[in-house]
This record gives sequence, structure tokens and C-alpha cells, in this order.
Amino acid sequence: MSRRQFLLWSLFAGFVGSSVALADDAALRLDPALPYQAARSNPVTYDVELVATVTAPYKTKLLRVWLPIPVSEGGQDVISSAVSAFPEDVAAQVGVEPMFGNRFAYFEFPNPQGAQQIRHQLKMKVWELRWNLDEERVVKVSEWPEGFDRYRRSESQAVVTGEPFQELLAEIVPRPGNPLRDFEAVLVWTDRNFRYDHAHASLKASSRHALEMRTGHCSDYHGFCAAMGRLLGQPTRVTYGINAFPKASPSHCKLEAFLPPYGWVSFDVSETQKLAAAVRARSDLSDKEKETLTNAARRRLTRGFRDNTWFCQTRGTDYELVPAAANRAAVVRTIYAEADGKALPDPDPSNIEETRFSWMTSHRFQADRVVKYPFTDVESLREWGGAESKSKPKN
Repeated sequence: MSRRQFLLWSLFAGFVGSSVALADDAALRLDPALPYQAARSNPVTYDVELVATVTAPYKTKLLRVWLPIPVSEGGQDVISSAVSAFPEDVAAQVGVEPMFGNRFAYFEFPNPQGAQQIRHQLKMKVWELRWNLDEERVVKVSEWPEGFDRYRRSESQAVVTGEPFQELLAEIVPRPGNPLRDFEAVLVWTDRNFRYDHAHASLKASSRHALEMRTGHCSDYHGFCAAMGRLLGQPTRVTYGINAFPKASPSHCKLEAFLPPYGWVSFDVSETQKLAAAVRARSDLSDKEKETLTNAARRRLTRGFRDNTWFCQTRGTDYELVPAAANRAAVVRTIYAEADGKALPDPDPSNIEETRFSWMTSHRFQADRVVKYPFTDVESLREWGGAESKSKPKN
């Protein structure tokens, strides 16, 4: 497009309504591959070692394992990455699935004897990301380019929509208007109405499970919000990654929505809910302080925030692995494994009712400096406390 054509288009855009009023700033950037438009700060470099120990059923003829390999993007930089297997010295085949561009190392173990270990050693540099969303700048898009179709699907084995979702959305957002304000209403409703529970989780980002049970863990919260966001007209996706600190399972997911001109924006509803509950349980805080801090937690959520204690491994739901597995993967949390064409159960070590596991992970993280997890660090909320505050990252 020439400069003269661009100026004519910008002039025309001023007459056709708010949905394209920012055409030069946003509508020309409707690209699902658009890099993050967030301010980044507080970089941390981690030495990471992840080990998956997989035990196939007795007399399995072929054990197959897919291990996600993170890639460099606006919030993270992969400095080094190496994979290996033990005790069988099996070489990995690295491939990229075509729908979302997720990268996997693939292993085959013919006639495996005993448990097999897959080890991933990597060095990651991770930034904190802040979008500081302003609802007055968000553009309503009437027609999305074809490249966003994969993020707007209404039927899959994970994020699904349908009449029950539409009926509930009509209650949450009775008069749709500003895209960000409407999406925030969904996030706040989820925070107020869902209960975090490892024992009753889908482990598959199932929006249907979340709607019916109103309980689960991060993937259920974010699968539900992804479905509701799509009904509002926004492309959405569930992103799975690793928390780089000791915990029962290192996997954790976040929600992303494409909100022009900000592009892809990250939200973490489940961890915000848990942090707000921890604030309310504090006996050393006054009622006013509790209210201020819980409002600050919600403000940080709805303005777009991604912490520097998490890095992304996969994006999207319901896709074919490469090489193809027996079935499509709803999500890949830490690994995906199957024995003789049957998927091995995905474990949740934080479920106190579960005592049998087909595979488990071991993990070790070493940071180049001390860093606190902002979803347990109540003090990190204080800079978000003012009703009109415009949060700026600390360098």
C-alpha cells in the first residue's frame, strides 16, 4: 500500500464507525502471528531440567512419547535445548504440528522393558509482560481474516461453544458493547463462580466440563473463558507452559485473547482467584486493605499480565501431533504418551485422591537471581492498588 493510499484509507476510516476507527493502528495488524505488543521487563534466566518417567503396560509392543519443545517469542528466549532418553538410547525426531506451530521431540521405544526416562535440559530467558489495556483503544472487528479461524472454532474436544454457553453469556453480558469490557465481565464472572479443585478437573481445557461442574483447575477455567470469548467474537487460545519453581507438577496454563491493537494478551484467571482468596484469609490485614489488594489483583488480571516465572511450551487445543498419534491431542501439558495406540492417562500429582500414575515428571530450576512468584506474593499487588493507576514495570 502506497502512502497516498494509506492516507486515503485512514480518512475513509474516520467516517465508518468505531470498529475501524483505529484501522491504521490495528486493523492492518490483524495477524495471528503478530508478536506480543506488551511492555517487557524483569528478565530472569533459568537453567531447567525436566525429566518424564514413563511406565508402559506390561508387554507393550510400542511406546510413543511426544515432548513439547518451547520456542523463542516476545516473552521468552530459548538459549539452549537438548533432549535425551534413558535407559534406552533413543534419538528424538523433532517436528512441528501445522495448526498452531507447536514443536515436539518424538521418541519411539519398541518393546520397552521397565520405565523409560525422557530428559529435557534447557536454558531460558523469561520476561514479565504487561499490556496495560485501555478499553477505549480496543477495536471491535466485524470480520476476522481466515488465519484466525483456528482460534474461533466452536467445536473440538476441548474448547466448545453451543446453546448453554450462549444462554449464560446473555446473562453475563446482556448488552454487548466494548470488546474489552465484555471480555472482562466473563473473566470476573468466572472468578466469582468457579471453584478450584484438582480432584474434579478435566485436564483437557474442557469448556463443557467447566460449564457443567463450575469447578476444575487452570485448563478448565481458561477453556471456559476461551469459549465465551469466541462467542463474543474474539479469537482465543489456551497456552500451556511450565512454572519455573518447585511444585507437585510444573505444568500450568494461561488464557490468551486477540484484542486489537494489543494483539495477543495473556490472562491468568485461576491463579488470580487463588491469590485473592489468600488475601482475604490474611489475619494481619484490615478489611480495607483486603479490599484494596483484591481489587488490585483483579486490576492486574484485566489489564493483561504474564509473569516471569512461567514459560510457554504449547499454544492452542485439539490438534494433530507430528508424527500423528492415534488421536488428536486436546492439550499437551507436559508430555503426551501412548502405548500400542492407546493414550496413557494424563496424571495430576496435585490430586490427593490419585495414587497411580502411568508417568510422572521430575524437575529442577535454577534462576540467575531471586524471583518471587507474583501469584503468591501479596506485596506485588501494591503497585496495582490505585483505582486510576497506570502500572509501569520495574526494571
